[in-house]
Amino acid sequence: MVLFLIGLVILFGGGFFYSKLAEAQIEPDDRETPAIAKADGIDYVGMSKTKNFLIELLNIAGTGPVMGPIQGILFGPIAFIAIPIGNIIGGSVHDYFNGMISMREGGAQIPQLVNKYLGHGVRNFYNIVNFILILLVGVVFVYTPGDLIAKDILGKDPNSNVIWIIYACIFAYYILATLFPIDAIIGRIYPIFGALLIISAAGIFIGIFLKGANHLSFEGQGLLAQHPAGQKFIPAFFVTVACGILSGFHGSQSTLISRTVKHEKEGTFVFYWAMVAEGFIAMCWAGGAMVLFSSGKAPLDTGATAMVGNISREFLGAVGGMFAVIGVIVLPITSGDTAFRALRLIIADEFNIEQRSWYKRIMVSVCIFIPAVIILVFAKKSPGGFNLLWRYFGFTNQFVAVFALGVAVVYLYTHGKNYLLALIPGVFYVFIVISYIMHQPIGFGLEKRLGMDPLSYTISYPIAAVAVILYIVWLLNHAKKNKDQILSVKIK
Repeated sequence: MVLFLIGLVILFGGGFFYSKLAEAQIEPDDRETPAIAKADGIDYVGMSKTKNFLIELLNIAGTGPVMGPIQGILFGPIAFIAIPIGNIIGGSVHDYFNGMISMREGGAQIPQLVNKYLGHGVRNFYNIVNFILILLVGVVFVYTPGDLIAKDILGKDPNSNVIWIIYACIFAYYILATLFPIDAIIGRIYPIFGALLIISAAGIFIGIFLKGANHLSFEGQGLLAQHPAGQKFIPAFFVTVACGILSGFHGSQSTLISRTVKHEKEGTFVFYWAMVAEGFIAMCWAGGAMVLFSSGKAPLDTGATAMVGNISREFLGAVGGMFAVIGVIVLPITSGDTAFRALRLIIADEFNIEQRSWYKRIMVSVCIFIPAVIILVFAKKSPGGFNLLWRYFGFTNQFVAVFALGVAVVYLYTHGKNYLLALIPGVFYVFIVISYIMHQPIGFGLEKRLGMDPLSYTISYPIAAVAVILYIVWLLNHAKKNKDQILSVKIK
């Protein structure tokens, strides 16, 4: 219990001080924001600080801050420290700098920022990875809420034909949210969903104090527990927990909201503290999972989806538990709609397709939803198809964050600011993603292929270390050599 409370102090206390440090590098002022300067009634729509915060929170909080921590707690109570530290110096910094740099660049999306600050060659590679990530996010966030609705709300088999009707309904909502003005669909309903999300997390938080204070660690094990599958804390924990600590997907959402913030000084609350709030959600679900696992009420091999229902009913009762499950259903849906919306904007910006005309918005949207449906059908009908896609989603999610942090490093360097705030998490996650993909079967699987211990990282760690050095050297050299050019370029 003490460790859990220390983690919360780190999250909120550390977040307060670190947000000030991050804000000092941007120095927000009273200049006109894109929401005012480019107001078009569709994507550039000024909204209140509170509404922007709730939309940002629900945009970034998919199933990650629920499913990830439930699985991540199997590494032991170290999760209660790793989540808040990683959140305030990694994820919150990532989201804040992305949102504010985008605001300074007229609401530019991540690919345009990558092009300006990292170069055209990097942008081409990034676009491929980012397109795959956001498309997978959208598909995953049709699949998971659809199955939860079928099983926990309707009491139907998720593999029955009724699931396709549910998927169709979710897709129909996504199409509406993708096509119509952001305040007509998203802005009006998000405050309701936001309240449901926060109340559910708060209910579990209170329940932990009332019913689980003595079960926040594994008996006979220390800070770092032996993972049931033998996975290494680094890198597996950070890829598993993902969104509660750092997520590359958030970059596309912060740049989306940069177009609706009316005052620069609201950016800290909207971007940084929305991510801190997601960290709190992750801590609550991690704590709830630890109580059930350590008390023996749930076997360690219980699936994350099943644990959602177990935790909800344990701490909130039958009625409250149902609301919590609804909250977890809402989480991916409210991330999926903005994922497809962000993808439409990115494609439109890349190919200079204006989005005021409804038929042009439909044209771009069709190019997105057709491949999404194909991937969804494959994932549902192929044995292990979805699990394969989920693992690639997890990797690409963290990989994309490395590029966004690189943008922040170059921006801060060229403006004479403390670039270490972005470089430190960038370096750490280069090590995480490279060691992960080099070791895992979905990647190169080096240790297993070379006849070594398949659980070791004997080769993967050194390769990741070399990648870190290359990342640092290239970024700083690029920023130094191209400083004048970068500062002179204006994104149109």
